[in-house]
Amino acid sequence: MYILQVIINGILLGGIYAILGLGMSVSLGIIKLTNLAHGEYVILGAYASMVLQAALGIDPFLSLLISLPLLFLAGYLIQYLLVNKAMLQGDEPALLVTFGISVILKDAMLLIFGADARHITAPYANNTVDIAGLAIPLLNILLLILAALTILLVHLFMQKTHPGRAIRAVADDPDAARLVGINVGRTFALASGIAAATAAAAGLCVGMKWTWYPSSGGHYLLIAFVIVVIGGLDNVAGTFAAGIVFGLIQVMGGATYGMLISYVFLVIILTLDPYGVILRFTDSLKEKRS
Repeated sequence: MYILQVIINGILLGGIYAILGLGMSVSLGIIKLTNLAHGEYVILGAYASMVLQAALGIDPFLSLLISLPLLFLAGYLIQYLLVNKAMLQGDEPALLVTFGISVILKDAMLLIFGADARHITAPYANNTVDIAGLAIPLLNILLLILAALTILLVHLFMQKTHPGRAIRAVADDPDAARLVGINVGRTFALASGIAAATAAAAGLCVGMKWTWYPSSGGHYLLIAFVIVVIGGLDNVAGTFAAGIVFGLIQVMGGATYGMLISYVFLVIILTLDPYGVILRFTDSLKEKRS
């Protein structure tokens, strides 16, 4: 029974890690750029949900109806107006621009909200659901559902819509995409907006699960990078699986050694199979289907 409880806790925690890695997967897989401000987007999403809940008196999940479009717009404009121009000069200038945005956002949040720890509360935060004798926190279940729905919607958007197919075309070959009339700059901005919007959802998960500070972005940026390495670039399904794997490893390692064991696991993967274990597995499934 104890092992089953640990596995369930790992899966529930993994959902949060998966949504943390989703935006980074989109950015790295499509734009081919490590967005060093992704962690700050997550924390900005947490602050946005906190402010909206306090100002409007609404459930934290309903705050996403406002924070998602706001973060999408911010991600779109930053990519279109700043990062795209820097990318014309090479990868290093673009990387430095994202680093500068990270510093600006971090200092702005510190100036506006102060250095105190924050947490998003809800009336049902301490409720549990009894399933087969196991007491499972209701909040963890809701966060897993949110993560799964977000990842599913991004996947469907990429596969079933014209803008999503344009994004995948640009990811495969930007030059060929230009030849067929796709505006690569705007497509990059759209992908960045989607990544920022997923960061808003991740921020809500982080804010309801843990406390955070204006400086917490670096921690979640590292976790997002780990998820992308395990799941593979631009692999939405792999991102979800990678989050579950990372969550299971951390829970099994315990509160003291869980994170350390998770990062050791990352180093082993990078050493033995840098292509991505889960990406290789999902690619083999696609080949069998075809």
